[in-house]
Amino acid sequence: MNVAQTTPIRVGDPALRRWWLGLAAVSLALTGCAQSVSGTPVAESAVSVRQVEGSLAELLPPPSRFPARYPAVVLPAQAATAAAADLDGVGAGASVSPAQCTPIEAEPGGEPAAVAVGTDDASRATLTVELSRSAEPVARLRDRLHECGQIQVRRAGAGSTVTTVLDQAVPVGTDDAIALRRTVVPEVGGVGLTQTMQTSIGQIGDVRITVTSMTFGAGQPDTAAVDEMFATTVASVRGS
Repeated sequence: MNVAQTTPIRVGDPALRRWWLGLAAVSLALTGCAQSVSGTPVAESAVSVRQVEGSLAELLPPPSRFPARYPAVVLPAQAATAAAADLDGVGAGASVSPAQCTPIEAEPGGEPAAVAVGTDDASRATLTVELSRSAEPVARLRDRLHECGQIQVRRAGAGSTVTTVLDQAVPVGTDDAIALRRTVVPEVGGVGLTQTMQTSIGQIGDVRITVTSMTFGAGQPDTAAVDEMFATTVASVRGS
């Protein structure tokens, strides 16, 4: 399988799951053999963020740390970037309305995200852990999500509605964190194409931790698994 030639997957397309599994199989084969804010504006590049030592790949929990019901693999770099982009319900190359709700893209030339994905075939659920470098405070992300509770997304000719609701309870152990429930409903397709995601996002220094349980159709995300892997990832990043 040539990852570089993989056909783009639309948000809400059930082939998304098969795509990730295909990438996981490749990985196994390789390893086997405008809101007003008070205060003085500060340029993003001028914000000082503590850099966490070690590469993201080294800080990422290994597949063996995933719950047993989620056999996991670490995705190759290119597949990791694509998978991470899909977890916000938008994906790379999509247009978003309102435009100000477009997720911030990673800086070109920066360290690529490290992603591990576990799959529970019985429940059609995936459990994804992503580590990325980010200078954006979680508080800024929280404010943007408050303003972008529902957005319209178009990518590769397909449209979808993405709804995000922030939870009141947030995970602990990081400098700052949020938790959210997100649904992605395609304009065209059956009920089984709807994606539902439960996500915990936290920041330790310049490392952004994102843990997501994603299901299709009527399935409900595995919040317990998200909590477990978020705690595991926090410990890994902190070196404890």
